[in-house]
Formats: sequence, structure tokens, C-alpha cells
Amino acid sequence: MKTLIIAEKPDMGRNIAAAIEPKAANKRTHLEGERFVITWAIGHLIGLAEPDLYDDKYKKWNFNDLPIIPDTFKLLPNPRTKDQLKVIATLAKDCGDIVNACDAGREGQLIFAYIQQHLKLRQPVRRLWISDLTPETIRRGFAELKDGSVYEPLTRAARARSEADWLIGMNGSRAFTTKHNELLSVGRVQTPVLALLYDRQKQIEAFSSAKFYEVEAYFDQRDTRYRGLWQGDRLTDAVKAQALAAKVKDKPGRILSYEVKDTKEYPFRLYDLTLLQRDANARFSFSAKKTLDIAQSLYEKHKVISYPRTNSNYVNEQNIPEMYRALDALKGTPYEQLAAGADKKRVHKNNKAVCNPAKVEDHHAILPTGKRASSLTPEEQKLYDLIIRRFLSHFYPPAEYKVHTILTEAEQETFKTTIKQLLSLGWKILNEDDKTGSKDNGKKSGKSGKPAEAGKDGKDGDGDGPAEPEEELIETPFALAPDEPVHCSDSSAKEKETQPPKPYTEGTLLKAMESAGKQLEDEELRDAMKESGLGTPATRAAIIERLKNVGYVTMQGKRIAVTLKGRTAVELIRGAGVELLTSPEMTGQWERRLHEISRGQASNETFIENVKKFTRSIIDKVRVQPRAAKTAFEAQQTPSGKSAGDDAGAKGNSRRGGAKASAGKALRSGEGASRSARSGSAAASNERAASARSAGGSDGGPVRTTAPVSAGERELIASCPGEGCGGHIFMGNKGYGCSNYKLGCKFVIWKESLGKTLTPSMIKSLIEKGRTSKLKLIDRSGAPIEGRIVLKDRNLGQVEIETVT
Repeated sequence: MKTLIIAEKPDMGRNIAAAIEPKAANKRTHLEGERFVITWAIGHLIGLAEPDLYDDKYKKWNFNDLPIIPDTFKLLPNPRTKDQLKVIATLAKDCGDIVNACDAGREGQLIFAYIQQHLKLRQPVRRLWISDLTPETIRRGFAELKDGSVYEPLTRAARARSEADWLIGMNGSRAFTTKHNELLSVGRVQTPVLALLYDRQKQIEAFSSAKFYEVEAYFDQRDTRYRGLWQGDRLTDAVKAQALAAKVKDKPGRILSYEVKDTKEYPFRLYDLTLLQRDANARFSFSAKKTLDIAQSLYEKHKVISYPRTNSNYVNEQNIPEMYRALDALKGTPYEQLAAGADKKRVHKNNKAVCNPAKVEDHHAILPTGKRASSLTPEEQKLYDLIIRRFLSHFYPPAEYKVHTILTEAEQETFKTTIKQLLSLGWKILNEDDKTGSKDNGKKSGKSGKPAEAGKDGKDGDGDGPAEPEEELIETPFALAPDEPVHCSDSSAKEKETQPPKPYTEGTLLKAMESAGKQLEDEELRDAMKESGLGTPATRAAIIERLKNVGYVTMQGKRIAVTLKGRTAVELIRGAGVELLTSPEMTGQWERRLHEISRGQASNETFIENVKKFTRSIIDKVRVQPRAAKTAFEAQQTPSGKSAGDDAGAKGNSRRGGAKASAGKALRSGEGASRSARSGSAAASNERAASARSAGGSDGGPVRTTAPVSAGERELIASCPGEGCGGHIFMGNKGYGCSNYKLGCKFVIWKESLGKTLTPSMIKSLIEKGRTSKLKLIDRSGAPIEGRIVLKDRNLGQVEIETVT
């Protein structure tokens, strides 16, 4: 009898057939050769059944029916792909054994496990586990097939993840929705991610900027000039700062200490998916989902990179020859000159920055394959370029520097200088012809500096200690004679302001998700947290997209802003006393436990029992929670049309309008799904359950299932300052207007004002504090000026510049 091969997608099935059965006949739904029959799953063919398949009463959402905790979880075929499921069932009857060729990861394992369970397949199963789709790798993978039982712990972890998401998402969403009469999506991973965003936004809003002063001085010795930053407690008095600058100006000085240290900067680590997504977001503004989709295309369609859904930055020893072949394959490509400068001797099994088997589990780091790239789209080329340059960097020497650290004294005042003198570019020469605006994003293999901490001004922050000077990068020789005097030729006091924490972008959010919210700069700690982050590399993009789809967040340029609905959701969940549901650290520990289950080190039964206990506690706490005020979700009542005479207004749906069409989208699917095609059934209900049917509320009355914020709706920024107005300010296409524009409110502030693009946080500061922080502006005569924007007319939104001296 023939062997049935079940791939995850048609493209993968055709790639397998081309490698091991090149003469296989194409039967549209499968390929058949002499030894193998190859078919595919088209993603999730089967998911966990909705509650109404356990009992018809669950068709209506009623708080009194909660919690819903099945003794045994039922499976339900996806109606859109049921024909392909029938194909697999028919083909299996005529085959003696099966090869599971779904994606080599937890989610691919679940796809096959559900097919096997639902169709009651009894044939022996072997597992194909490969990291790229080149013919050589596929053939080697088939030569090294393992018995399916080897991956049983991974299957148990996959099932546990799916069932945990179902229990928490289904019960949590129904509990908060029926209690508060508003469609609220709750999820095991999405809710703590939302809480991360909420907490950061609250920190930004609560931040109060403070002025301080930096005193800098320029010192000369022979033909050498250098800049020093005054060392002492933070100066908050302008007069004292100016007096200190005047005290040292044109005075002699001496060098207290002069240290010169040779340093090396090694290449950034090879890409895992999360680092690739962060880098692509920083450089090209690609969303996490877009980067994943492009990487998947480079892997599946073009076959020019290895499996992208990896969490490893390293390779195994057997990958080293593959890296050599990939390097050789760059000859005759646009990368030929860069490849010619590469030294294979630098990549070997003892180079732990590259080859570290202890840190490779399912898949190694993302690597280029030996296949030549052609016909790439511009966006595919950008991502491929990142991967190639990161790969090549490890065949180059480190960048070398001399770091000069100088302490200079003048008039008994001390100034510090740090100069970084470039000796050799090393691997950084790879970025010299990079036209993408690349900067040193990602983590180095060696030591790297730390970015500014949240709440600090990017240089010296809010602390009271001495300011640390920025490293001055130079390419020319630098030297001082420490025993000779210096002269202070110039000095000045510069006004600074402390800065709030930065809003999350998708790139920085991915970093926070990876470390479960901890701000980890140490690379070893980052590696340790990989097993206990929020979600997995394969699921994080889908989680961010889900928060957008349910109306909890919106994008304002690159930054992620939490909507009023998202804020209220977090506050209600925490207010109910289920803080655990919003805890990134605890959710990270759950992810660690799932990882331990996949390695056979923990029990899936114990894990699920604990999830069931937590589910019951959610229901018990929400049951006694007071119902939210009707005004808690007013952000969704946005005006339609345009505000008075401008584009500040925006079209939007009413709270009831559109619910039937989009509520299903709001609560459909599990956040554990690793790609858009995977519908998993975790977070709440499907379109039937989430549509605008009546559902029993906690008081027995009907519940409105409300649509999420649509693309046309706007987040409310602040209350309108107009006298007696009572409206809310929101962002339109060209300006910020009032929701009561139809009632005659004339308040509007244009986005482009006084040479500055005004952000929502600036508008909020204008309305609530009457002014912004100090900005570089252009006055009405066209002259550049430093000052603050102040709100001149609170009824009309007129603004003017307040100069800063």
C-alpha cells in the first residue's frame, strides 16, 4: 500500500512531491505517485466546537449558564474546507501508513492531531521535521523520518494550549459581555498584551515634564578640541547653570584622568522571527503580521530562506556546511561583492555566537538557503536583504574601536568626555551600501549598550546623579597628553526637559511580549525568557492584529494607541479582581509550562485542571461585579460626516449599526492561531454566537452584542474645552475636532500647525494643561523658533506660540 503524506498547505505538498515523487500525477486535491500520495490540510481543517454543540441553551449568551467547562472537548470541521477533509478521509482508506508533513512546530502538530482524531485514522504515523523546503532538505527529512510517538509531548502541549484558550476566551468573553452589556473579547494572551499597552499609555498621560540644565564645555589642547559634560547633581536652576558655565569659560584646566580602551563590537545575532519583525518594523514600518506573511512567502513560495517561525538565534553543527553552501550560492548575485569579503573560517562549531546546539530546539535561526532569489517583490526584497546581511555579518570580523574616557577639571568643576574612535568597520561595512536607512537594530552577539530607560530624556533621565555624555563617534585619530594643561574655550548651559516613556510600536511591543513585559537588555536573560513570553513567535502577530480587529487599539502612525473601549476593558477586568488575566508575568509562566509539557517535563492534565479552576474564579468574581455605566463605552458613539467646515470629523458606525456584520469578526477565532488562515476556536464565539442575537444578561434581560470600533471610528482624546459644550475631541484626517460639531461646536485644531505635526498627546496636553512642552516651531512669519504651543481660544481651538527664553 502507498504512504499518505499530509502537508499543511498545497504549496508545501507540491514542493514535497517535486522532491520525492517528481512524476506524481496532479489530481487537483492531491498528487499521486508510485509510492506516495501527497495531500494537504489548508491550515486548520478542524477546531474546537462552539458551546452550542454541547447544549442548545448556549446559543444565547446568558451569564447564569457560565462557566462552560466540557468534560471532553468536541471537534468541529471548518465548513469552508470540509471538502478537503473528505479528500483526506478517502485517501487514507487506501494507504497503509501516514507521514505528518504539517509545519514543524506546535501549531502544525495540532492541525494533524485534530485531523487524526476526527477521522479516526489508525495507520502508523511518522513525522517529517524540516526547516526549509529545498529539495535536498526534503529528501534528507524523508530519509530521517521519526515515529510519530516521539512528538506526543508536543501534541499534548498543543492541545493544552488550544483548550486553555477556549476555556478562558469563551467564558471570559461571555462573562464580561453579558455583565456589562457590551461586546468584550477576553483572551489568555491578548488581555495581558492589552494591559501592557494600557499601562504604558497611563504612564505617558501621568508623566509631568520637568526642566533641567546641562552645562557643556569645550576644551583645547594644542590642535585637539573636545567637548565635556559637567558632572554633578542635576541642575534645575537656570541662573546657577548659567553661572557655572560662565565660571569655567576662558579658564585653564587640567586632565584628571584619561583612559583609552580597545573594544570590539561583534555582529548582531542571527534572526529569529521576533527580531526580524522588530527590525522590519523599525526600518520599514512593516507590521508584525506583514513581516510574517512576507517571510512565509520567502520560505514557501520562493524557498530562499529557512523556516521563519523560529525562536532561536543559533544553529546546530550540521547547519555549518549548509551556511557555507548558502554563502557560495551568493556568487553571481547582487551580493557577490559582499560575499567575496566573507571568511568561512569565522563560522565554525566553536563559535558560540553562531553555533549553540543547547539553544536550538525545534528550528535553527533564519538562514538563506542555497536557492537563488528571483522575481521578489520590492517588499520581499527588503526583508530578504535584512536576512542576507545579518547572515553575512558572521563571516566578517568585529568592528574595532578605541574608547577615550576623559575627566577634565576647570575651576574645581569636573567635566566628562567619551570619544569612540573607529579603527576598523569590520562587519559594519555590510551596512555601508545599505540604502534602507538601516541602523544597528537588534541584539549583538557581544556586549551592547543599553537604550534610554522609560521616563528618561534619552540621555540622563530623571535621576539626580551626574549626566552621562553621549559617545562621540569619530573616524580620525585622537590623542591627548594627560600631563599637559587644557584651556576652556567655550561653555554654555542648555535647557532640557525630561521625556515620558515612549508609546509602543509593534516592534517594541513584540520585544515586551517576548520578555513578558520585563525590560530586559541582557541577552542571556532574553534567552531565558523565550520560554515564558506572551505568545510564541508564530502567534504574536495574530495577537496584535486581533487587538486591532476587536477595537481595543488603533494605529496612530507607527505607535499603538489604546481606545476607550480597550481602556475600559482592562479597568473592568482588573476591577473584577481577576488581575491574573491581565498579568504578563503570570501568562508568561503559563507559556513556560506549555513549553515544559512539550518536552515531557510537565503534565498537561494538571495544567488544564488549573486553567479550569481559574475559569471558575473569573465567573465567580464577575458575578458580583457592579455593571459598568452606560457612558463607559461612549468612544464608539463617534459622529459621521465632517466637522464644521473641515476634515476633523470622520464617518463612524453607531453602537448598534453593523453589529451583526462585524461582531463575529470581533469574537471569532482563538488567539492561539498562528496565522490568519487558522481559526482555532478560543477567544469567544463564532459568527453565529457573536451575531446580534438576543442573549440572556446577568439580570435575565437581553444583551446587545456591539460591533468593535471600525476603521472609520476615532479614538477620543479629551473632553472638549469649549464652554458648556460637553463633547469630546477626536482625530480626523486633517485636524482635531469636537464630537458636538453638529450641535454648533466650532472647536478645531489643524494637525499641521506652526511648523509641527501635532500628535494626540500634544493635543491632550494643550487641552488639559493649556500648553505643550518646548518644541522647535515655525512662527507665522516663517522664522524658526523654540517655544511652546499654547491654547489661545478654548472655544475655537486657536493656538499661538509662547516663546521660551
